Amino acid sequence: MTTNPSSSLVATPNGRSGFSLAPQSLDEALRFADILSKSSIVPKDYQGSAGNILVAIQWGAELGLPPLQAMQNIAVINGRPAIWGDAVIALVRASGLLEGITEDIADSGATCTVKRRGEVAVARTFTTEDAKRAGLLGKQGPWQQYPKRMLQMRARAWALRDVFPDVLRGVHVGEEAQDLPSEPKHMGPADEVKPAEPAKPAARGDRARAALARQQQPPALPAPSLAQVLSAINTAPTLEALQEAAAVAGTLETDTDKAAARQAYRDRKASMQGTQDQHRTVDADSGEILGQPGGNEASDHDDFVSDMEAAERTEGGK
Repeated sequence: MTTNPSSSLVATPNGRSGFSLAPQSLDEALRFADILSKSSIVPKDYQGSAGNILVAIQWGAELGLPPLQAMQNIAVINGRPAIWGDAVIALVRASGLLEGITEDIADSGATCTVKRRGEVAVARTFTTEDAKRAGLLGKQGPWQQYPKRMLQMRARAWALRDVFPDVLRGVHVGEEAQDLPSEPKHMGPADEVKPAEPAKPAARGDRARAALARQQQPPALPAPSLAQVLSAINTAPTLEALQEAAAVAGTLETDTDKAAARQAYRDRKASMQGTQDQHRTVDADSGEILGQPGGNEASDHDDFVSDMEAAERTEGGK
């Protein structure tokens, strides 16, 4: 086998006979996992899966297991990382916190009693009645072949996980995880989000016409001021021009400005009608007065309001 002299992955003494290949960096861990995934003597679940090996190595590092021991004793069971029962008690013993452990096993159940340094002893029992209620007793597999061993592992798992959570860090015991349901937790119905249909691209002709319309559209004119409206009213030469000025007055912003425009409209209309009175004639045959002055203050107001409202409707529809 050839080696890369530039590689930083080296064997280091581990304090015992032999060497430790524990990686010292992420790069080493990635290359180490890749090497192990191609080996035929690693557990079958890890062969060809460098990603699973990397996760197992990290779990082992957090629990205190060397890489190869981690691969041997850590497994993902029903979607949960778990440690087999013998490795669990090995970790607890290695922590130096365990003063003693006693396991009593019988046909009716098993009891595990553990004592943590500086604390009172704790006992946990798992009986055949417990196994029946959980639907485990007689279950195909180890519960049918080795029922006492499974009772022992259940009692041990409860006791060690309760007393040494800081050592096991919440990892399940493998024999217990095998019997846990694999269904994911129900988080409620998910909202169905339908993807929006992609907008159809506009044809080249449509895009050209839209661009041309934007170019030809005249810019919006600013609203006229009161002074401009009054000037248009006072200088209107005809009644038609006066009505157009009244329509412009409808775009004024305040009621005060509109009232001022209304009064100017009345004055200008009265002035124009007075000029018309001076040019009245009498029909020679009938004696009827021609050029009769039209309207009064009420009608002037109505005409002005009508013109203003028409302008306001036009402005609001833009």
